Parts: sequence; C-alpha cells; structure tokens
Amino acid sequence: MNYNEAIDWIHSLYRFGINPGLERITELLRRLEDPQKKIRCIHIAGTNGKGSTAAFLASMLEAQGLQVGLYTSPYLEAFTNRMAINGGDIDENRLAELVTQIRRHVEEISQTEAGQPTEFEVVTALAFLYFAEEQPDWVIMEVGLGGRLDATNVIEPAVSVLTNIGLEHTQVLGDTISAIAFEKAGIIKPSTPAVTAAEKEDALQVFRSVAVERGATLVEMDRDFGYEQLSASLDGQVFNYWSRQRKLDNLQISLLGPHQVRNAALAVATRELLPVPLDTDAIYRGLAAAKWPGRLEVFSRRPLVLVDGAHNIDGIKALKSALDTILDGRPLRLVLGILGDKAVDEILSLIVPLATAGLIVTKPDNPRASNPREVAELARRYTSAPVAATDTVEEAVALGLAQTGEEEALCISGSLYTISEAREVLKKHFL
Repeated sequence: MNYNEAIDWIHSLYRFGINPGLERITELLRRLEDPQKKIRCIHIAGTNGKGSTAAFLASMLEAQGLQVGLYTSPYLEAFTNRMAINGGDIDENRLAELVTQIRRHVEEISQTEAGQPTEFEVVTALAFLYFAEEQPDWVIMEVGLGGRLDATNVIEPAVSVLTNIGLEHTQVLGDTISAIAFEKAGIIKPSTPAVTAAEKEDALQVFRSVAVERGATLVEMDRDFGYEQLSASLDGQVFNYWSRQRKLDNLQISLLGPHQVRNAALAVATRELLPVPLDTDAIYRGLAAAKWPGRLEVFSRRPLVLVDGAHNIDGIKALKSALDTILDGRPLRLVLGILGDKAVDEILSLIVPLATAGLIVTKPDNPRASNPREVAELARRYTSAPVAATDTVEEAVALGLAQTGEEEALCISGSLYTISEAREVLKKHFL
C-alpha cells in the first residue's frame, strides 16, 4: 500500500462517523501489543486552545534538548501534520507502512462484537504505534472530542491538561457547561496531577469534584498560577508569569491574541508539573520560538491579512477580542466559511458587526459545510456593509484580496477547514 492508498483507506472510514467509546480502540491496541503503554504522555482536553497549549509546551521541552511527539487534529496542510516529532511530520512512506500493518486488525475487529473502529480511532492507534517505535522523550496527545470516551483516553499521562470549557458538540457531549466539563474531566487520572485554565465556575466545580474523587491534585489558573500581560503588537506579546513555585518576568510569544497569553501560561504551569528538571532559560526560548499556524497568523501587514481557525462560540469570542487590539482602526473585511453543525447564527451575531468593510461568505470543501448563500442572508441582519457569497474558499480569498486596500484588514476564519484551504491560496500570493 502506498501513501495515497493509505490516506484513501483512512478517509473511507469517515462514513462510520463519531462513535464514542473505548472498546474498539482498546481491542485494536491490544492486537498491536499496546503501544500506548510504551510512551510517556501529556494529555490535553478542552474546547479551544488545545493545539496552541501543546505547541507552547512542546517548544519548551524541545528547547531543553528533548524529543517531543505531538498528536493533533485536524491538519492544516497535509495529513502527516497530525503526528510529528520536534516539528517534523511523519514520513509518507512510514505512514503507509503503519497503515498496512494496522488494516488487517481493523477489518478483523469490525467483524467482532466490538464493532467497526472509526477513522479517529484508527488514526489514534497509528499515532501510538508510530511514537512507540520512535520513542521520543515525551508525547503530547490532544483529545479529539470530549475526553472521557475519546480514543486518546487509554493513556496514563504524567499530567492531564484542561484548557477552557465552552459549549461545543452538544449533541454528543451534552448541552450544559457542567455536562461538557464532566466529559472533559474524564482525562483526569487517579493520583495524577491535573492543571486547568478553565474560567467558568460550573466547569471548575466539576473538575474539583472529579479530582477529589480520583485523588488527583488539581492546579488552577488564577489560584495556583497566573499571568500579567505587559504588551501586545503584531510582533507578539510579553507577559509575566507567577506560580507557587516561581515568578518569570518578560516572557515573550509570537502568537497573537490575549487568549494565547493564557494558553502560554497554562503551558508553563504544565511544564512545572512534569517530572523533568526545569530549565528556566528553555522556558523563555521555547515560548519565543513556538509557532502554531492558522491561529491569528499574519500573511501580510499592508494590507493586514490574517487567518484564524476560530470555529465555535468561544473561539469567535477570542478572535473578536484579539481583533479589537490588532486592528488599530483599520476597516475590516471578513471571509467566513462555517460548518453547518456549528451555532452559525450566534457566530455571525458576534463577529459580523466587526466587518465594517464587508463580508464574504464561502464554504470549505467539507460535506458538513453550511450553504454560503443561506449564511450570507443571515449575516445581513448584523451589518449594513456589503455581503457576498462564493462557492469556494479560493474564490472568496481572491475576492477579499482584490477588495482590500493597503490601509485595511482582511481576516479569514470560521473553520479550520476553511483556513486550511485559504492558507494554500495566501502562500502562493504572498510567499
């Protein structure tokens, strides 16, 4: 099986949808001799900020000379982005070999009482197998959906990390903050430290209760650690960090938006909890070097062109807050491509009023994408600026670039799938 055949087979499993539960992944890993037990892991769950927090943490550990595996989803440019070591994606041929190795087991399991493994379960098993063979010093595993019944939740991590909690995937996780927090809290393991940046009291109460029940220490932002933001510009942000153990002044990050300072502070708190000697200089160098494409990523300054993967209510609120500090009076034109299973109207009500120069609604190449003309009609209720609709992201980006003057700003957002396509267009235009 070559790489393209391997990817086609993996994507063919998409039709089996989302099916929470650990029975199938447990059986698949058993047949693979439990590779997840051969690696040292850090586990990250939450509504938003998982990828950025993981990137900050990985960069700090790498700055200390360690090998760090990173498992994230979805991907921005290539499927191989999903499993990487020290920034290097898995080799295409290597992935094809692992798929060949795993496929027989997947097909056999589908004929048993366990049932058909889903696409995410198979990809997670592939990641475990890859990291077990490569043996990096640490592997940072990002939860796919929820936590308690997510395929990644078969590990025994050194630290469990919980980012912010908001309403998402309510049809699967529940329709209250408490219900969603309970699912996320499923990654808290007995007698294992957990750390959280959650702000909502409903979520914190759940985390505290689960931690007590499992004999786990819960380290909370604004109680056990925190930060003070000092400055922010298109060149990055500077902040002070404090915890019960230490104070670190003038930490710098290149990622934009107030929410990224919070994510960086959470990553530092996580780093403090790891059973690895702490190198303060590596914290400074790692944070400064950390990159996470597609999150308020700047492609141009004249005009200002940004892409951001905000795709749910909390993400859009964070984007709105960041734009308030970044735009500096520039008229804003938005390109939005939103999946249909999101809170489309609420997203529009939050972000569209900022689009004083105009709005272009589009759709990513994804079966879940919303109809751009229907979304455009909804959006007109929230702005008097011109609203257009296109059938492809490429058309939308081209139109946005053509209409945006040098003193204006263009922001492309609404879905990670949208910005994945947009980045390909922008790279050809600007890089």
